[in-house]
Amino acid sequence: MDHPVVSDAVLAELATLDTPTVCNALELVAPQRRGDGYTIKPMFCLRPALAPIVGYARTATVGAVRPTTLSATDYAALNDAYYEYMGSGPGPTITVIADVDGEQRGYGAWWGEVNSNIHRGLGSLGVITDGSIRDLPDIAEGFQMLAGSVGPSHAYVHVEAFNLEVDIFGMKVQHGDLIHADQHGAVVIPLDVADQVKAAAGKVARREAIIIKAAKTKGFNIDKLRAAFSSPDEMH
Repeated sequence: MDHPVVSDAVLAELATLDTPTVCNALELVAPQRRGDGYTIKPMFCLRPALAPIVGYARTATVGAVRPTTLSATDYAALNDAYYEYMGSGPGPTITVIADVDGEQRGYGAWWGEVNSNIHRGLGSLGVITDGSIRDLPDIAEGFQMLAGSVGPSHAYVHVEAFNLEVDIFGMKVQHGDLIHADQHGAVVIPLDVADQVKAAAGKVARREAIIIKAAKTKGFNIDKLRAAFSSPDEMH
């Protein structure tokens, strides 16, 4: 399934930034997005030291408290279509999975050794889910996981639907959205400003450097802080 994309050069630029820095930059280039478009609750990160991942969303929902109501034949067809979808369209991809079990979200894990390897093979860099994950030592090499919880069982976990809007801890995601994620969480980058994020991040970093440098100087006080804050250089 095709969707708009950015250049490989822009993807590479974005991958050099951490996710808080991307959020800072978006405050400049997409100020209307300051209060939304990112995860707002803490998430378990399997590999905090892994470099940020940047890719296009493939979305789905799963449930685990009760078995699927589909027949074995119909569920096999749904499962096959799900994996076909996950491997379709421009990449790299990030799999974004919402758990539909409400207060029992995370009852069973869709994500473990097998699915991490399958999705990695289909082009996914990692998963962002409000559900649970397991098999932590055996997850596919280089595959990132941001999850709502960790658990031991897959229970009755099954795919409910795919290629739909999902909400992961306040971050609304649609198929093809450009996602940036690391140990801090995840954010959707509007495609029309993606090529402006790196430069905007530089402006923020230069402004922060003035304040941090002042804070580290001998004799730092409120007057020096006020002077740093009032510097005309790269204000935002």
